[in-house]
Amino acid sequence: MEFLYYIAVAVVVAAIAVVITLAVQRKMAGTRAKLIISDAEREAEDLKRSKMLQGREEALKITAEAEKQANQKLAKIQQAESRQKQREMQLNQQQSENQRTRNELENTRQNLEAQQTVINNRQSQLDHLQRQAQEMLEHISGLSSQEAKEKLIESLKDEVKTAAASYINDIMDDAKLTANKEAKRIVVQSIQRVATETAIENSVTVFHIDSDEIKGRIIGREGRNIRALEAATGIEIIVDDTPEAIVLSGFDPVRREIARLALHQLVADGRIHPARIEEVVAKVRKQIEQEIIETGQRTAIDLGIHGLHPELIRLVGKMKYRSSYGQNLLQHSRETANLCAVMASELGLNPKKARRAGLLHDIGKVPDEEPELPHALLGMKLAEKYKEKPEICNAIGAHHDEVEQTSLLAPIVQVCDAISGARPGARREIVEAYIKRLNDLEQLALSYPGVLKTYAIQAGRELRVIVGADKIDDAETEKLSSEIARRIQDEMTYPGQVKITVIRETRSVSFAK
Repeated sequence: MEFLYYIAVAVVVAAIAVVITLAVQRKMAGTRAKLIISDAEREAEDLKRSKMLQGREEALKITAEAEKQANQKLAKIQQAESRQKQREMQLNQQQSENQRTRNELENTRQNLEAQQTVINNRQSQLDHLQRQAQEMLEHISGLSSQEAKEKLIESLKDEVKTAAASYINDIMDDAKLTANKEAKRIVVQSIQRVATETAIENSVTVFHIDSDEIKGRIIGREGRNIRALEAATGIEIIVDDTPEAIVLSGFDPVRREIARLALHQLVADGRIHPARIEEVVAKVRKQIEQEIIETGQRTAIDLGIHGLHPELIRLVGKMKYRSSYGQNLLQHSRETANLCAVMASELGLNPKKARRAGLLHDIGKVPDEEPELPHALLGMKLAEKYKEKPEICNAIGAHHDEVEQTSLLAPIVQVCDAISGARPGARREIVEAYIKRLNDLEQLALSYPGVLKTYAIQAGRELRVIVGADKIDDAETEKLSSEIARRIQDEMTYPGQVKITVIRETRSVSFAK
């Protein structure tokens, strides 16, 4: 029992200790809570004061900004009012000046009206005096005023006609002298500045061989090789007794060149039979086509001509295998192009366009097809087809006067074409054709009535016509010269130009005995 008593006492003591501990902890917790609350209250108070300070600062800033803007608006309003006052002052000044000007104008108008009245009175007096003077003159002269006016006009017309004719003759003489001098200077400078060869380049028509033994190999057994060669090239191959030479006959110079190169390769290779001939001819034809294009491109580059259509470049290259009166067509076109550029520069025109027109002026001579058109018109149509400019096309078509000249390039191309064809050594003609042309010139002039003698001189460049003084007067000589020139131009073919000189002279012969 005693043991249980001690246990109970111990339990009671432990319980009391727990209660005391809990009470102490509760008291300490209350103290901490009060400290936390007081700290929170202090922080809230500090935060409140901080926010209030920030709010006051923001309010002060907004107030200052509003006052600043209000001051600026007030300043602008004051400036506007100042400008308005200045404008009102200026308007008042202008109104006063306008009023003063109106008063002055009104005074001036009144003065003018008064002066006009005086003038009208004096004009009436002058009219009356003029009528009296006119009546007196009509009475003295016996003519009316209309008749006197007509006579005066007639006399003035005669004087003016005489003076005008004299003045026109002086101007014409001076213009001819100046124009001839200037034209000669330009032509001479153009020719001097263009260096060109005077040798004639001919198309090859004779193929030279080392020995006559090769002729038999070219002919082949029963002529099969030569027939195959003629069929492949379209050229007639003439093998005759001419030593070490074979003649290639054909109207197309390109075909003739293909035949020559093919023969050269076949002879050098030694294998000559129909299959080999066709193979070589096809190969050479491709080479010639490529060479034609390269020649056209090289020519355009040398002359500084850009933007040519590929087909026009090919036609320019074909000119290398074409000749006119013994003059190589490509060389002639290059020479004409350079002359055109120089002459256009002398005249203040575009040299690039002139060079382009000069190069293309004879492309109508090398078409793929042969229509029934003059080469100038055909060249113009080709240029139009390949989008050349209108002045270029007109210069091509008008260089032989088939169409009307509408640009300044046309006469330049025409003149430079004549210069290139007429220079020494440029062209040649067969003797028979040359003699026939001179005879035709003389006979054409002799067909006119009143012509006594004709002489073709300077290799057909000039035709002198001697007429009878008793049959043709001076006015008819000019008409005769123009008529002969027109007929020569329409009916004959000739290089360059022909000068027609009509000579009319009067001879008086007496004998002293």
